[in-house]
Amino acid sequence: MNIRDTPLRWSGERYPSTDPAGIYNALADLDQPCFIVVTPEGIGAVSGGAVTSGSDTAGLPLLAAAQPLPPQRLGSAAFLAAHGVHQPYMAGAMAGGIASADMVVALAREGFLASYGAAGLLPGTIEKALGRFAAEIPGLPYAVNLIHSPSEDRLEREAVELFLRHGVRCVEASAYMDLTPHVVRYRLAGLYREADGTVVAANRLIAKISRSETAERFMRPAPATLVSALLDQGLITHDQAALAHHVPLADDITVEADSGGHTDRRPLPALLPTILRLRDTVQREHRYTVPIRVGAGGGLGTPVAVAAAFAMGAAYVVTGSVNQSCLESGASTASKAMLAEAGIADCEMAPAADMFEMGVDLQVLKKGTLFPMRAKKLYQLYQAHDGIESIPAADRAKLEQQLFRRPLEDVWQECVGYFERRDPEQLARAAGNPKRRMALVFRWYLGMSSRWAVTGDTDRAMDYQIWCGPAMGSFNDWVTGSYLKTPGNRRVADVAHHLMLGAAFHTRLAQLRSSGVHIPATAGDYRPVPLETPAHDSPAGMR
Repeated sequence: MNIRDTPLRWSGERYPSTDPAGIYNALADLDQPCFIVVTPEGIGAVSGGAVTSGSDTAGLPLLAAAQPLPPQRLGSAAFLAAHGVHQPYMAGAMAGGIASADMVVALAREGFLASYGAAGLLPGTIEKALGRFAAEIPGLPYAVNLIHSPSEDRLEREAVELFLRHGVRCVEASAYMDLTPHVVRYRLAGLYREADGTVVAANRLIAKISRSETAERFMRPAPATLVSALLDQGLITHDQAALAHHVPLADDITVEADSGGHTDRRPLPALLPTILRLRDTVQREHRYTVPIRVGAGGGLGTPVAVAAAFAMGAAYVVTGSVNQSCLESGASTASKAMLAEAGIADCEMAPAADMFEMGVDLQVLKKGTLFPMRAKKLYQLYQAHDGIESIPAADRAKLEQQLFRRPLEDVWQECVGYFERRDPEQLARAAGNPKRRMALVFRWYLGMSSRWAVTGDTDRAMDYQIWCGPAMGSFNDWVTGSYLKTPGNRRVADVAHHLMLGAAFHTRLAQLRSSGVHIPATAGDYRPVPLETPAHDSPAGMR
């Protein structure tokens, strides 16, 4: 059949464009339906207009059409409603305040959810940030990170007490290998029943996982043993204990693929469908009134990657690495410059400070720093020796000269002073245990290396520990040639808007391609341009 004999005709005020720039603008006008039509000049694209039936009616032959697709239509509408946000997008936590209060405030004001990077911070610092949120973004969405601290139980407990005292209504739980009383307490402390009998979980929990067994623990109601223990300690009420079996432990499950920091580096196309099937199995069993939502994070640094996550069924997406190169990030200017030059192969696994003795690794930037190599050397020495005293003299001298730049005994005394203030239990566990003492000394370097990267200590530039995944490299490649290439132009809300606008753009392209439309390469890639107005007011995000 001749394509001009199609039974549908398009007509409208605008004339279809057949040049790449005009086609791109039509595709990017996400508020309007997009039509692919046959013109005397060839096949073109146009936004807006109307379609009529009948080959003998006026108008141009219609080949394909795509409905309006503003970014908020991607993912789950339930996620938007539950968290009070405009788009199904979240900026995940980055520890040590890298996901800063400034970042949370900036994204909240643009209708995005962001998680404050409370992990590794002292309670007083976290409390100041919570005070800022109450004063600067009252009623707007935000989350705070709660990280599993197997070697520092006190920190996790104090964080939960702080959240409950300040009425924090959304927590992002990360790095959990098993449930703890503290994360369960946070969830259950917000349970109540409304007058009509509806069970409400006022404390929302977003669990970031990379393993099915961990995901299932958060998908099911809180374990009865932990519920009973919390009740016996007076940390929850009898009513809350009775309601615990009505709700899952988490409202949302973030499937974390190849991300920066703590990661199993599992591919999202393999992991996300597995967790979605698990969610459906648990839902059939428990029949929750509000089904658990499953989102995706890790490796999402371009619009195409974000669109792919939504295409696989993600209810929302989570970004991390790309945000720490932005102006509002708590990372130093030097770290941001290094991140802006990273490629997709410039990451490596290295020992984690918080789970050092367990042999847990995290993903960091390797370009421009010696940290990954030096951290691995520390773990090798930890495995091979029973204490600092048994380290060979040559190795010890190298450590004291290159890594610690002081005698190891001096480092130990600094550790003593630190833990006396922060967590005396750590010192009690190290008493009479030379290997434990060695672990705390080695963790000093691992902890300080991330701190040096945050403060921008120029004398320690080669020791920077910068958490980073390959998404950083793909983001840098995508923004080459645009205003976002320069770190000084990277605002976290702009990055969020462009990733979501671009994801909607590429989703529209996929819809048209499934109808047999060939999109020219010059018109088929979303290009970020400066946003003069908030993109949620102008979904096309361009002029």
